[in-house]
Amino acid sequence: VVSTQSTGSCIILGARLSGAQIAVFKHNDLDDLEKVLKRSIVNGQKRTHRPWRKILICVEGLYSMEGTMCNLPRIIEIKKKYKAYLYIDEAHSIGAMGETGRGVSEHFGVDTADIDIMMGTFSKSFGAAGGYIAASKEVVAHLRRESHAHAYASPMSPPVCRQILTSMRCIMHTEDGKRRIKQLAENTRYFRTELKKRGYIIYGDSASPVIPMILFTLANICAFARECLNRGLASVIVAFPATTMLGARARFCISASHTREHLDRTLQILEELDPIIGLKMSSNRPTNVIVDFFTHFFTRSGKDTRAVD
Repeated sequence: VVSTQSTGSCIILGARLSGAQIAVFKHNDLDDLEKVLKRSIVNGQKRTHRPWRKILICVEGLYSMEGTMCNLPRIIEIKKKYKAYLYIDEAHSIGAMGETGRGVSEHFGVDTADIDIMMGTFSKSFGAAGGYIAASKEVVAHLRRESHAHAYASPMSPPVCRQILTSMRCIMHTEDGKRRIKQLAENTRYFRTELKKRGYIIYGDSASPVIPMILFTLANICAFARECLNRGLASVIVAFPATTMLGARARFCISASHTREHLDRTLQILEELDPIIGLKMSSNRPTNVIVDFFTHFFTRSGKDTRAVD
């Protein structure tokens, strides 16, 4: 199994439990992916050096902690070149990317026949529960026979199934679904553009509705979450071990249901918190940010002993 270093914990755990040998390439560095594949093919298995029977490349369509998309056309090109197999996790991209919400494969215009296994969830864009595996008939039959989860899990309830089918039909085949996909893209562009313009450090591709804003330290994310909640904004914060030690971040997940007023109110709250916490750390930040921060620091009340200062 060859996976990126920024892959989700579910893929990491699944790869470990499978008993397969695991190799890791740098996040979205496809030159490094080629090096790892070449090394694996040349060296073979660890003790015997026999050729590998199968090499499976595991990537995510949209990385939930980074907000970046995989370069799917190039990955497919590499997969074909080295005769490997491709597994793609579309948990965060299905229902959100592409003209009709079919994920990064539609976003990049690639043929899904070139992807050996596609996985996704129904708990995000579809507002339901459960997930799916899309693959060849042989792979699906094997999973039904051998998968522990399939053997011991309970089946979906009829209301959950109806919710999933209705959501799919709405997203792919109605004008309201097309409007929502378009609205999601517009909300994403607007919010990303405003955050960058105001001097916040954000990660990810311009089309990604997952927007991580870097806060760096544990003290910052704790203060950020508390102050946001005090102002009526529920925030998602992420820190080590889900990120690096200094990669703590707040994660904004944009929805088609967000209005411009919602987004502007969020930006307003961030502007209120910046002099308190120091959120604007980009080199492109407005020049008065540093002055505002130190003005607040040296003129604050002596009774205010919050660690965030």
